[in-house]
Amino acid sequence: MSLLNDYMQKEQMLKQLTDELQKMENDNRLKSELEFKEKLEALMKEYGKSAADVIELVDPKAASRAAASKPESSGGRRKRKLKIYKNPNTGEVVETRGGNQKTLKAWKDEYGNDTVESWLVRVEE
Repeated sequence: MSLLNDYMQKEQMLKQLTDELQKMENDNRLKSELEFKEKLEALMKEYGKSAADVIELVDPKAASRAAASKPESSGGRRKRKLKIYKNPNTGEVVETRGGNQKTLKAWKDEYGNDTVESWLVRVEE
């Protein structure tokens, strides 16, 4: 797409958004909501309260629902536990968070899964 076409398309989108914004500004429902918001913020400032304080006053159960729905970490999955194995034959130690560790796989091929799992020294968070 040429730069000129891109510019014209953006200009058209801007005009469309401007028209929509003007329609919203003329809507009495929006005016009413904005007035309510301004009055509420003034009242909160007058009494030194935050939005969280107001929510807690209006709906005490909301805070507990919000805390329960928050994930423990920002990532999608929790961190796996660190497993530490020690080979009694060689004294070699392997620390892994998953089963796809090269040395651990070699041990399991050589000695068997059950035997290697019995070499588990400890598990850490």
